[in-house]
Amino acid sequence: MDNRDWLILQRLYDKKNMTRTAQSLYISQPTLSHRLQQIEKEFGVTIVNRGRRGVQFTPQGEYLANIADRMLTLYRTAEEHVADMSEDVVGTLSIGVSDSFTHYKLPLLLKRFKDRYPKVEFKVVTHRSSDILQRVYRQEVYMGIIRGHYHWKGEKSLLFSERLCLISKDKIEVDKLPGLPRIDYRSDYELKASVDDWWATHFSEPPRISIEVDKADTCKEMVLSGLGYAIVPSLIISPQDHLESVDLLDSNGEPLLRETWLIYFKEMLTLNVVRAFIDFVVLPGALE
Repeated sequence: MDNRDWLILQRLYDKKNMTRTAQSLYISQPTLSHRLQQIEKEFGVTIVNRGRRGVQFTPQGEYLANIADRMLTLYRTAEEHVADMSEDVVGTLSIGVSDSFTHYKLPLLLKRFKDRYPKVEFKVVTHRSSDILQRVYRQEVYMGIIRGHYHWKGEKSLLFSERLCLISKDKIEVDKLPGLPRIDYRSDYELKASVDDWWATHFSEPPRISIEVDKADTCKEMVLSGLGYAIVPSLIISPQDHLESVDLLDSNGEPLLRETWLIYFKEMLTLNVVRAFIDFVVLPGALE
């Protein structure tokens, strides 16, 4: 078994289809079938059964597929530690990033980091913050950038805070909101609770939600089309949108804030590339 074999098991278990697995690995299906037969021969077991609905893993195959992630992580970690023995900042920075941060901040951040450390490569996973938190916990990535408050026992650094605000194409009259169409999007529990609490302190009737979408970006596009108002973090709006905006305030008149955090385990600081990125991302202007 070499590193490529573990990758084959990982991909096949994920896709449950020989053709799609071969395509994702840029190999032919006969080559994939032959390599799978060799793995089965090496372990002396049947790993998958093939049927009209794709492949079904045997109990032995499921066991091997489940440890494939750990073997690939171990291999990658070994590569990074060997590369880290030099004084240069080299290797692959593995990082998980929330969807919104990826869209609005990550490309320029990675470009600036790459300009400073040209020998660094990136492996980026994007998802919702709750998923990124779990990936960092399982050490599938070296660090994560998440939005909102989550229970995290490792190291963390606050990257920035942003305001929660009402946005609309038309002038916003807060007292008339209950009668206006609102566009909602799927958010994490903490953000939803903050918005619901703010609403409950101002109105005795529920909001008139007319459209529900999956992401904040789509929500903003609906607002730009004049289909209603929305409550969103200020990260996703810019002066070029030409939207009316009103900050949400708490009972003390302070803005309601949404925080973005960098999280990681302390032992990851043994890697030069991780230390360099953490030092870089907190520099003034790095995220502007």
